[in-house]
Amino acid sequence: MTVEHPHHEETPSRIADVELAISKILRIGVVVAAAVIIIGLVKLLVTGVSGYPDDTYPLGFAAIWEGLLELKSVAIIETGLLLLIMTPVLRVFVSLFVFWQEKDYRFVAITATVFIILILSFMLGKAG
Repeated sequence: MTVEHPHHEETPSRIADVELAISKILRIGVVVAAAVIIIGLVKLLVTGVSGYPDDTYPLGFAAIWEGLLELKSVAIIETGLLLLIMTPVLRVFVSLFVFWQEKDYRFVAITATVFIILILSFMLGKAG
């Protein structure tokens, strides 16, 4: 007679769930950004029109948003690039709250520092 042991499934830890969610955010962000870039590129190639005169292009979020609302090819491409840039920034932002919830204050401090550096670099890049 054999004794059967019940099969115990290990439930993934909360950290593993968070890491999975963060990896999904990164994957979805990259796929969405790539799709937006491709849409803008196809529109540019099909129409041959960037939506802007000569070699100009939108500078700043407001100009890109305005061009996106008007479905200008270059503004669509730049929106995709912004989405691509913002994807890892979102990952850092989400990680900040995950570490806070886990009460891992050392990593909260490290992640907050990284996030502040990212924001400052965007602001300084915009100013320069």
